[in-house]
Amino acid sequence: MKVEIFPDAEWVAREAAKLIVEEARTAIAARGKFVMAVSGGKTPWIMLRHLAHEDVPWNAVHVFQVDERIAPPGDPDRNLTHLRESLLTHALLRPEQIHAMEVESNDLKAACTRYALMLEEIAGSPPVLDMVHLGLGPDGHTASLIPGDPVLDIRDADVALTGIYQGRRRMTLTYPTINRSRLVLWLVTGGEKAGMLARLCAGDISIPAGQVRSDRSLVLADRAAAAQVDGNSKTEMA
Repeated sequence: MKVEIFPDAEWVAREAAKLIVEEARTAIAARGKFVMAVSGGKTPWIMLRHLAHEDVPWNAVHVFQVDERIAPPGDPDRNLTHLRESLLTHALLRPEQIHAMEVESNDLKAACTRYALMLEEIAGSPPVLDMVHLGLGPDGHTASLIPGDPVLDIRDADVALTGIYQGRRRMTLTYPTINRSRLVLWLVTGGEKAGMLARLCAGDISIPAGQVRSDRSLVLADRAAAAQVDGNSKTEMA
């Protein structure tokens, strides 16, 4: 797993946006479209605002959600709320190019199935995403793959539901979907993540994040988050 270190979260977000532009152009040239899935978090929203101002062939971009809280439309807890605010205001992206998880549905299991089918329609069967962006929680979770939740054991579905975590149930992409991706882009910022980032980079599969394949992973981290990472694994970029 390659780790690139930058001075602060703003720098991480800006560099991540630049990398996504390169990945998008490469994918569109090769396959005619760029399909990415995005997680929530403060640094990712900064990343997406930077990305919105970049020269990307937006008409060939599809944005999926990595996970979403079961909450009403427009709720500040919803990743979709911030995703739309970050991209649609400035990027030449049509609303239908952001594929929302149907967490308002009365039948959430059926909504998972529909989202999986949408992934297949856009990214093939089984779906292969060009890029998945992930964060890392201080408890070792990523996406909504939560310590101790049965969702960690799901291998026969691409989208699944979790139990209640921090007051909300979640809908999430599962390990099979994430691990088929061409690139996993981790954004990890803040000193509270330092211990878990070190464990992730050491290949600790006892934490949920550690079960994401490392051979297609790139970590962009700030200095605080990378403070405990082995020096052989990281590169200071600025």
